[in-house]
Amino acid sequence: MENSTLWWLIAGAAIVLELLSGTVYLLLVATGFAAAALAAHMGAGLIVQLLVASVVGVSAVALWYQMRRRRPTRGDKDVNLDIGQTVHVDAWGPDGTATVRYRGAQWAVVPRAGMTTTPGDHRVVEVVGSRLVVVKI
Repeated sequence: MENSTLWWLIAGAAIVLELLSGTVYLLLVATGFAAAALAAHMGAGLIVQLLVASVVGVSAVALWYQMRRRRPTRGDKDVNLDIGQTVHVDAWGPDGTATVRYRGAQWAVVPRAGMTTTPGDHRVVEVVGSRLVVVKI
């Protein structure tokens, strides 16, 4: 079997693993394997093929890392779309929690530390597990 065929098979396997894992890094490494396959097609020796695979793969990963690092970070509202939303609390339980209907499901609601438990509209300020932490509007 030709070296180029082996490189194409390795690149294909890396792409399949990338699709199963959901990371982009295996796809970047697969570009290194594809570059090695192209080098094999051009008649390069095994050492050159290995160097091409490693240089292209590592360069692609480093470039991707730099691009992601320079991208501005998102605030909390972009990370969790529930923060800032309004819920209506009809009544609070004796344990200081309430249950509200929000986004088509029942959610447990707790007041932010130090807040009083009064019925009415509340704004979500944090999500802890499956509980909404709220403040009175």
